[in-house]
Amino acid sequence: MSMGMTKQQHEKANEKIRLRFDSLTTGRIYSPQQRQFALELINEYGVRATSRVLDLPRRTLQRWCRAQGKRVKRCPDWVRPWAAKRREQRKHWLWPTQERFRS
Repeated sequence: MSMGMTKQQHEKANEKIRLRFDSLTTGRIYSPQQRQFALELINEYGVRATSRVLDLPRRTLQRWCRAQGKRVKRCPDWVRPWAAKRREQRKHWLWPTQERFRS
């Protein structure tokens, strides 16, 4: 999907993908075809995006990846440095009395 797509176009494309995923069902649990389809989406878009598009829990998708022998990170590479930077910025705005309550 290109950056020039509107929100409606994204939603329409996601709905098509979700309908395709739902059409592969054979019963109550996820079929092998659905799992394979989800794994292909993960290869293309990543776990988080696939989870949003298919409306499936990330943990389910991560479990399927591990079962296929794929390495799954708990969070993207950018999260930890971003969180550390944010913590430092927030520390600046705390009152001295609030500092002792932070752990």
